Amino acid sequence: MDKIRLKNIVFYAHHGYFQAERDLGQKFEIDIEVEGDLRASAASDDLAQTIDYRKIYEIARDRFAEENFKLIETVAGNIADDVLALDGVQSVTIRVRKPHVPMRGLLDHVEVELHRPFQS
Repeated sequence: MDKIRLKNIVFYAHHGYFQAERDLGQKFEIDIEVEGDLRASAASDDLAQTIDYRKIYEIARDRFAEENFKLIETVAGNIADDVLALDGVQSVTIRVRKPHVPMRGLLDHVEVELHRPFQS
């Protein structure tokens, strides 16, 4: 299966379990990988024949900008559902990273990864 990847999209948004996270906001990093058959677009060089990665980016941007969630699992799941609705997408993998986690310890980030296949 062919893949399109959007790597390390960065948004500043107001998601988090604690009220202070939702009030102040923070940086999030997102990877989105979709699988589909890209043979027609590779042969035709026609945007209408492919999975438009601009639409994938817009879905992620809109979910981060327009809604506030307590869990990164929730925002990742909503993005996955919307991306799966695009023509030609057979599966999607979403990784959402939260670099600044309010913990009593040191770590690079917390990451949630969801993989969803298309189901008709």
